[in-house]
Amino acid sequence: MKKNNLNFAFWGTPDVASETLEILKQAGYLPSLIVTSPDKPQGRKMLITPPPVKVWAEKNNIPYLQPTKLLPNFSREEFGLAVRSEKNLEEATWDLFIIVAYGKILPEKIIKMPRLSSINIHYSLLPKYRGASPVESAILNGETETGVTIQQMEFKMDAGPIIAEEKVAILPDEKAGELRKRLIKIGGELLVKTLPNITTIKPSPQNEADSTNCKKIKKEDGLMDLDSDAVKNYNKFRAYATWPRTFFFKDGKKIIITEAKLENNQFIIKKVIPEGGKEVEYKV
Repeated sequence: MKKNNLNFAFWGTPDVASETLEILKQAGYLPSLIVTSPDKPQGRKMLITPPPVKVWAEKNNIPYLQPTKLLPNFSREEFGLAVRSEKNLEEATWDLFIIVAYGKILPEKIIKMPRLSSINIHYSLLPKYRGASPVESAILNGETETGVTIQQMEFKMDAGPIIAEEKVAILPDEKAGELRKRLIKIGGELLVKTLPNITTIKPSPQNEADSTNCKKIKKEDGLMDLDSDAVKNYNKFRAYATWPRTFFFKDGKKIIITEAKLENNQFIIKKVIPEGGKEVEYKV
């Protein structure tokens, strides 16, 4: 199938999705339509901000939709018009949906809409670490290897048959943000390799007995017990270094850890941000 003949819609919202779109673009794959989340308030001033995927769509002149709800029996009014085809999402003839960090659960009707399938990039070696935080969870649990999976979507969280996988070593001092950056690139490139053969690949079912799940991270998950195991604390620091960041309390004040290392099996804090202050060298 030629690239230009693959009529697909891309579903995604944050940077991970816009970066994947850019990899697709560089390889000659452009979606006919992009579906992303609505603009929402962000930052201290709560300014209405478009999601990165919308910004990418406008820059590349790709029609986009921002539905507030995904209904099993959606209407023309719900989805609006796809500008190029002058048909709404339901009426257009889609070969494929590609979903990368869209942020909402898709109704089964939408998942089954394309002629070929709906596929998703997940940043773990499925069936391990299904769910919202696969990169952080792999580091948190001390894994030395993770990877990227392209799966055929089903109406169950990250449980669809596997189309392609690629293993990736986790470096000893690698933080979640650094690992995610590598995985986005690897995942995008794996998708590009997969798309030419999408009509002939036979997906492999996941082994449910080996499945594990990971939760959505909350701010309070960054709380650290400095008396805990040093390796576990270092893994936690690496996993949460970007967000929510690890912290502890001293004299009733919150102290955020910004730099740390594992040395001689000891968790050593190098720099911190005391509550209401600026980053400083940490002194016990």
